[in-house]
Amino acid sequence: MSTSISVNKRSVSELLKSGTKHMFIIPEYQRSYAWGEEQCRTLWDDLVNFNAQNEESTYFLGTIVSCENDIKEYEIIDGQQRITTLFLLLRAIYKKLESMSESDAVLNFRKQIEPCIWDVNPITGKVDDFSKIHIASRVITDTDNEIFSDILKTGSATEKRNDNYSTNYLLFKKWVDELAKDEPMNWYMFCKKILQDCILLPIQCDNQDTALTIFSTLNDRGLPLSDSDIFKAKIYNYLDDADKNSFIGEWKELDNSTEDAGIKIQDLFYQYMFYLRALKNDRDTTTPGLRKYFALDKFAQLYEKSLMTDLSLLADLWRAINNREEIVDEDWSKNIGIKKALDCLKSYPNEFWKYPIVTYYLTHRKNMDFKDKFAIFLNRFFAFICVKYINTPTINAVKKEILNINSEIIKTDSPNFYISIDDKENLRNGVGNPHKNTVRMILKALAYIKQDDLLPEKWEIEHLLPQKWQTTSLFGYNKKDVEHLIEQIGNKIPFEKKLNIQAGNKYFHNKKIEYAKSTIAIVKELSTIASDDWSPTDIQTRTNEIKDTIITLFESYNVFENQKNSAIITPEEQKVLNNLKARGINLEINGSCG
Repeated sequence: MSTSISVNKRSVSELLKSGTKHMFIIPEYQRSYAWGEEQCRTLWDDLVNFNAQNEESTYFLGTIVSCENDIKEYEIIDGQQRITTLFLLLRAIYKKLESMSESDAVLNFRKQIEPCIWDVNPITGKVDDFSKIHIASRVITDTDNEIFSDILKTGSATEKRNDNYSTNYLLFKKWVDELAKDEPMNWYMFCKKILQDCILLPIQCDNQDTALTIFSTLNDRGLPLSDSDIFKAKIYNYLDDADKNSFIGEWKELDNSTEDAGIKIQDLFYQYMFYLRALKNDRDTTTPGLRKYFALDKFAQLYEKSLMTDLSLLADLWRAINNREEIVDEDWSKNIGIKKALDCLKSYPNEFWKYPIVTYYLTHRKNMDFKDKFAIFLNRFFAFICVKYINTPTINAVKKEILNINSEIIKTDSPNFYISIDDKENLRNGVGNPHKNTVRMILKALAYIKQDDLLPEKWEIEHLLPQKWQTTSLFGYNKKDVEHLIEQIGNKIPFEKKLNIQAGNKYFHNKKIEYAKSTIAIVKELSTIASDDWSPTDIQTRTNEIKDTIITLFESYNVFENQKNSAIITPEEQKVLNNLKARGINLEINGSCG
């Protein structure tokens, strides 16, 4: 579809007068008016300094990006803070001119400002109705829109109010009065320069998409409009008047919940898109653009009654995951096995793990046995994507499988997904020499075998044998013998704080003292080792133990291809199980975890 873009340099007077034909609208999806004293002061000082130059020049105020809507209004996409502030400033100047004795200059500038703010009678040249202003804010989350209109109509603002419109208008009134009093000779020139010599660059587009694209390209200072801002406006305009206030309350509550969860509403819509795609059995690996997807069928998916309820549920889900909160009437959020599995999943190095969690939660949360099935699913799913990424540490390692699992979840609360024999065989080497992005997943899985509660939220990867060490202290091993072992998994643990103990005499003895203070079980266990040395041989031995333990752990989740129809345990696996059992750790092949 072809688009039309108009770019014409305009003075403040020329641009605002055009509001007679095309009213300026701050649309529903925009954010509230946010300029405060600092921004207004900067603008005012710039204008005063520009006026003081006493030379013929122009001052560039910036761009105004807009699009024409269905009823010939100009929706401001970029520049709403600037244009709103200009209206407040001109109204303050006009208020001052009204209070001055009539003179040719006063009447002249009043006549210039009037068609900028209000409709003017084309016959008499006078303002017949001061309520017919050229700008309106329809921002649905801004309760002060009417205050803005009243200021432009009446020229008055209440000092007791603390909204930005009133505060900024009163500031401009004060500064205008001071300038007119202190520099009367420059006062009229100041009015002239603002109206005629301050330049704006309006970019007018024939559709919203083009305007938003231009805005995103130009704007490197503010926050660009998100798709969720557009969706908010679409839903709001679709509703009956009786439902609009209720929707505003729901949206604000959702905004607060997502802020508490450390995410954005935009994130919820993106995750929800994968849920909706799963409902339609859409397994296409090409991910559509978010706004393009929801625009299908004239945004029909936004108008479903379940949308806001589902988004609110997802906000609660992420508060439980990210903040470790227990959600009222959600027993699963109190289950330590589920919490552990989710904490492991949080270390997955991209976003793909989130989509099946969202789909599973929205689809099956009302099932009687949800908590137990959710725990089984999470552990199996973690093992699955962990193995996939350990073996192929790229962002697309599980993309196709994720979409398949997503669709299967809609059909059943026990979806089938298995790791191939080849992946299982490759896993041993991947665990022993892990990619840097997989280390946290492996260490969490290992730690939670012995950990009765969640790991501390902040911990670092600790090297038992430090990355810096003295060659003379390493039991006769040379540098080459040691370097390739430093990054093996057997030399790493999760630890609450960073140790800077260089390898040397009694370095491991000193580390054990610190490890004993840890709240992490596998770290505390290291403090009980009799030896005060940690050698390359110890690294290799621990690495082999971890390989066996992780593979056996994943076997217990029933995720390998050879477990589809069989629960046969190999002699090697049984040996590991026996060793773990002797240390008080019980894993059951094909059993559930948590």
